[in-house]
Amino acid sequence: MPAPHDHEAETAAVPAGTPEAAPPAGARPVSRKSLLRAAAAVGAVPLLACTGVALAREHTGGAATGLEPTPACDDGDDPTVPQTEGPYFKPNSPHRTSLVNAGTPGIRLTVSGYVFGRACLPIAGALLDFWQADVNGAYDNTGYAFRGHQFTDARGAFRLSTIVPGLYPGRTRHIHVKVQAPNRPVLTTQLYFPDEPRNNTDAIFDARLLMNVREVGPSREGTFDFVLDVPQSPSPTPTTAPPAGTWAAGRAYRAGDGVTYGGAAYVCLQAHTSVTGWEPPRVPALWRAA
Repeated sequence: MPAPHDHEAETAAVPAGTPEAAPPAGARPVSRKSLLRAAAAVGAVPLLACTGVALAREHTGGAATGLEPTPACDDGDDPTVPQTEGPYFKPNSPHRTSLVNAGTPGIRLTVSGYVFGRACLPIAGALLDFWQADVNGAYDNTGYAFRGHQFTDARGAFRLSTIVPGLYPGRTRHIHVKVQAPNRPVLTTQLYFPDEPRNNTDAIFDARLLMNVREVGPSREGTFDFVLDVPQSPSPTPTTAPPAGTWAAGRAYRAGDGVTYGGAAYVCLQAHTSVTGWEPPRVPALWRAA
């Protein structure tokens, strides 16, 4: 791992064979949040295959629950929740954004998203260290297969090319990750897949860590945005008047409604009540250019 982030000093590996422990009891339940708070503050939104944003996750296991959006920040709630490291972490993973090659077996998976701080501002140069099981549910403990670290770009964005991990006894499908802003503590957590039967029986599973995942032909695309406990100064509120158009804050829009904004036409994709910061060009999950 790169020295500037002092990754090894911040985390301690669990001895091999140690079972992964369940999260502590009494964890604060998730609260409902304003949709896309991060997008409003940043002026850009995490895209899913250029057609949408990492919006409210809709599934816990196999049941629809209407969970809050990811990321969750800037309204008094905790950042992305931590989880156990488990027994299979190894330091000094290779610096790479792809864990696969042309001959790697398994369903191809791309995971992308952003890393934010507490004010919903992106964090450039944040370290993400991923590790996971192979298609058979086995971890490479002698080499570095399905292990790698990368850094967010200037927009706070990351992208990982891998496969859908296999299952092994006692756990649902998951990907491990450590996330660290420069010179800040490490967040150790796990990412989960919706509609997995074992989500209902895995004692470690946490629905707040569900990715948005969709099928794209034979492959999968997932999104998740991390929020780190990093203090930030919010951007000043714009004082200039918004561009002219029929869109307005405080209105209830339905799917299919049309508006204009800044000289362009848009069609509503999801029913919602508009607020300042959700202008059509800034929220492609809610509005599509007509």
